[in-house]
Amino acid sequence: MIDMLKRTTFIFTVLVGYIILQFLWWEVLLVRQSNDIISKEQKIAALSSPDREIIIRDIAALEQKKMKRVYMIVGEGSVFLLILLFGINLVRRSIHKETELANRQKNFILSVSHELKTPIAASKLQLQTLLKHDLDREKQKQLLVNALNETERLHKLVDNVLLANQIENSNLTISKEIINLGELLQHTVNRYFRDRIDQHQLKVKSEAEILYHGDKDLLLSVFINLIENALKYSFEMIEVNVELKTMNGRPVLEVKDIGCGIPQKEKERIFDKFFRSGNEDTRKTKGTGIGLYIVKHICDLHKAKIKALDNPPAGSVFRVQF
Repeated sequence: MIDMLKRTTFIFTVLVGYIILQFLWWEVLLVRQSNDIISKEQKIAALSSPDREIIIRDIAALEQKKMKRVYMIVGEGSVFLLILLFGINLVRRSIHKETELANRQKNFILSVSHELKTPIAASKLQLQTLLKHDLDREKQKQLLVNALNETERLHKLVDNVLLANQIENSNLTISKEIINLGELLQHTVNRYFRDRIDQHQLKVKSEAEILYHGDKDLLLSVFINLIENALKYSFEMIEVNVELKTMNGRPVLEVKDIGCGIPQKEKERIFDKFFRSGNEDTRKTKGTGIGLYIVKHICDLHKAKIKALDNPPAGSVFRVQF
């Protein structure tokens, strides 16, 4: 796909260059031809009348006619050239966008392949260890917990891929009910991030009862992806704070980290499919580039607003206003 786009870009560039050169050459030829015609008319005018004043007047009129033709050819040619260049620019931008998307898709496939293999391999290793060795009960329990954690990780990844596919094909449906967002948040962190809580890397603060009319499964995905994103880009200094509260009678979710932060120019693009920040630190992290894309679309379905803000002195805040 990428090679084909590169070939298309090269062929398109060559054709555009050829068209522009041909256009300029034909314009030069038209101006020359016009000048030749006027020059011959001037000679004919000079030979057709014995009156010098009439000859000078006719030649001057023909010279003026020549200049008008030149201006007309150059003017119309310039307008055509500008329209051509505008169209070329639109096509070039479209090709660039397709190339960028193809690169992101390629990276996505590589990332998903790696992300799928890792938990599968880890779970397999834990279970093989259980089968091969006669371990004490505590060690067996630890291996099973590790295998379950890897299975949960795999489950989250598969869910994200399926959700992204549904969004892409406009098949994502929403089934709303009255839910307690506080309870849903607690359920999310207890099931998926219990180890982070125990390691004091994740702190959650929530009002006891915040009722909201929304899709429970989709909002669960919002909580998971935002918390995972904050943990992933925190690097060594992992300190993520999640707060769910009401402001002006409406629920507000804030996920804060003290990680690498997001460059200002990328704050809008981070919600694009397959997009990952271009700074070197974030490139070293694992990821597929679809988590925030999914979050944004689920928020849109709930008519909620999500923003990426700075968290001085370092880090980011993702705020969802329901």
